[in-house]
Amino acid sequence: MPFADELIGPDTARSLFRAIHSAAPSADLSLLDAAAGLLGPLALRARADLLRDALLTGLPDTYVQFAGTIRRAATDPDFQGWLVWPVTSAVASKAVEEKTSSAFDDGMSLLAELTGRLSSEFAIRTFLRADLDRSLAIALEWTQFSDEHVRRLASEGTRPYLPWSVRVPEILERPGVTVPILDRLYRDDSEYVRRSVANHLNDFSRDVPDIVVQAAARWLDDPDANTGRLVRHALRTVIKNGNTDALALLGFAPAELEVTGPALDVAELPIGESLEFSASIRNLGLEPAKVVIDYIVHHTKANGGVTGKTFKLKTTTIAPGESIDVRRNHSFRTLTTRKYYPGPHAIELQINGVSYGRADFELVS
Repeated sequence: MPFADELIGPDTARSLFRAIHSAAPSADLSLLDAAAGLLGPLALRARADLLRDALLTGLPDTYVQFAGTIRRAATDPDFQGWLVWPVTSAVASKAVEEKTSSAFDDGMSLLAELTGRLSSEFAIRTFLRADLDRSLAIALEWTQFSDEHVRRLASEGTRPYLPWSVRVPEILERPGVTVPILDRLYRDDSEYVRRSVANHLNDFSRDVPDIVVQAAARWLDDPDANTGRLVRHALRTVIKNGNTDALALLGFAPAELEVTGPALDVAELPIGESLEFSASIRNLGLEPAKVVIDYIVHHTKANGGVTGKTFKLKTTTIAPGESIDVRRNHSFRTLTTRKYYPGPHAIELQINGVSYGRADFELVS
């Protein structure tokens, strides 16, 4: 991941100043001119906001005049990349602030014009927060555009949990309100668009997993050659959480199994060491059993509570009467992204979303 100054740095600010000055030579762009020297201590979003505010201050026009300046600046082929983020944010702020339907609609249109230069997915959130239904109606129209960047904007910009973006509370309060957009796009010709659709549907896993499963089932009933792959990506979180309905969609139905284990190699483990566990799984049924085998590590937290984290172990098919053995070493070495605390811990085996036993151990300093 690049550092913030590699994305929106002094060179970005100077390029933006030159482009806007060329499009509006009489405007007072002193704040925008000075912005290159003010970015140093700021995080990425704060840098984008600083340039947005400098634009809005230097171009104190009506929305129509403001949009005209941006469109003139955009005739320059170098008007692209990370300098577009503060521009689209300024467009959205100006259009919503004017409180007219014409400014709102043209502002959305201008985001669509610019999104191929750098995604307008962050800026569209301003419109969504101002008038969700009007914004979604326009985004639904975008699903029919020939430009894949605009079609992706319809999906990516309306995600419930879009990374780096502000939340749109009404989307979270009205679960599934964006699904009609996804229904239009899940068979899109572009992998770029389909990936966004899968990530958007996966966002619902956090709050309303039933929506994820229902949409995936509907799409699998009317698929194309890419639908299976898209659905597997969209279901990744609910699968990890052991949702049996989601697992059944992918062919992992409940199976008649006999499970021995998990068995641990130690009952007490120092932090920093690895724990080995094993289990034996036998198919008691008369048909082959397609299984996805996961394990859950139950960690003691700093406050004494317990939280579980799921890890993938094996996906396989077990013939009738056949037994398979699984074994795994799991490290409890402290990482920058994960810290361990002494106390009771456990390994739980999960097959096709169903728990098949748990073994406790003590993690010690």
